[in-house]
Amino acid sequence: MENNNGTIVSLKDIVVEFDGEKILKSINLDIKDKEFVTLLGPSGCGKTTTLRIIGGFLNADSGDVYFAGERINDVPPHKRNVNTVFQRYALFPHLNVYDNIAFGLKLKKMPPNEIRNKVKEMLKLVNLEGYERRSVAKLSGGQQQRVAIARALVNQPKVLLLDEPLGALDLKLRKEMQIELKRIQQSLEITFIYVTHDQEEALTMSDTVVVMKDGNIMQVGTPVDIYNEPVNAFVADFIGESNIISGMMRRDFLVEFAGKEFECVDMGFDRNEIVDVVIRPEDIEIVPTIQGQIEGVVESVIFKGVHYEMVIDTLDFKWLVHSTKCEEVGTNVGMKVAPMDIHIMHKSTEE
Repeated sequence: MENNNGTIVSLKDIVVEFDGEKILKSINLDIKDKEFVTLLGPSGCGKTTTLRIIGGFLNADSGDVYFAGERINDVPPHKRNVNTVFQRYALFPHLNVYDNIAFGLKLKKMPPNEIRNKVKEMLKLVNLEGYERRSVAKLSGGQQQRVAIARALVNQPKVLLLDEPLGALDLKLRKEMQIELKRIQQSLEITFIYVTHDQEEALTMSDTVVVMKDGNIMQVGTPVDIYNEPVNAFVADFIGESNIISGMMRRDFLVEFAGKEFECVDMGFDRNEIVDVVIRPEDIEIVPTIQGQIEGVVESVIFKGVHYEMVIDTLDFKWLVHSTKCEEVGTNVGMKVAPMDIHIMHKSTEE
C-alpha cells in the first residue's frame, strides 16, 4: 500500500555514526513515486551513506526507513523492492551480456522463455540489441554501464539506486548517458535515486534535487528552484557559480552592498541585518561606466564558447561576469543588476 501523497521512500530522523562521528545528522526526506531524485553534495557529505541506508546495505544508529508506508529497517537488501547500480558496475567478467542481465531472473527460477523475453526487452531499452553473446570484458565503459543498468532493471524494482554511475566515463559519454538515463526512467516510470557531486548532472536529469553538506540536508527542490532560489550561500555557491558579497538589509526591498543601495525583491529581514548577497555571473549586465551601478576594471577575460567569462575588480570585490560581449583587459566598465537578480540570504551558520 502506497502513501496517499505518493511517497515511496521515507527517511525519518536517520542518524548514522562512524567512530563517534555523525555522518548523517537526523536526516528527514520523502521521495515520491516515479520521480528522478538526485542527492547532490561534495565528497563526505553523506549522500552515499543515505543511499546505502535506503538499499539496506547499512543500518542507521537511530531513525526509521519506510517503503510505500511500511517500516523496512530490518528488511535485508535482497528482500527490498530496490536495486542498485554502483560506480564500478560490479558485472560478472566471466559471463556474457545476456547471462549478466539474466542472472537475477535465473536465481528466481523464472522459465527460460520468460527470461529470454525480459532480457530482450532490456537490451532494447538500453540500446544494446545484438550484444547478447558479447563478453562484458570486451565492451566499452559506456556499454558496460548499460549492461549494469539493464541487469538492475530486469528485476522490475520499484526504486533504482544509482551511486555515481557515470563517474568513470568521459565527458561526451556522460552527457549521452545522462539523457539515456532520464529517458529510461521516464519510459519505465520507476523511481530513480541518484548520487552525484556533479551539479550540472543533477540539474540536467532530476525532478528533485537534495543538496547535502556535512550530514545535513541543506535544501530540497526542483533544479530551477535550487538554482534561482538557493536557501543559503553554500547552496548558491555549490549549484553553479555565484558572486557572494556581504551586505546589509536596510529595510524590505532595499539592500546595501559594494558601497551603494540597491532595490531588491526580498523582504522579512531585520532592519540593518548583515546578510549574504548572491548574484549569478550571467545576471550582471556590462554597460558604460556612466550607466553602471558599480564600476570596475576588467582584470581577465576567458572565451567559454557560449559567452566570455570576465573578472571585474572593484577594489573591495572581484566580480565574476558572464557576457556575450567581450571587454578588453584594463578597460573601465559599469555593471548593472536588476532587482529580481539580487538574492538575499541570512548569513550562513553552517560553516
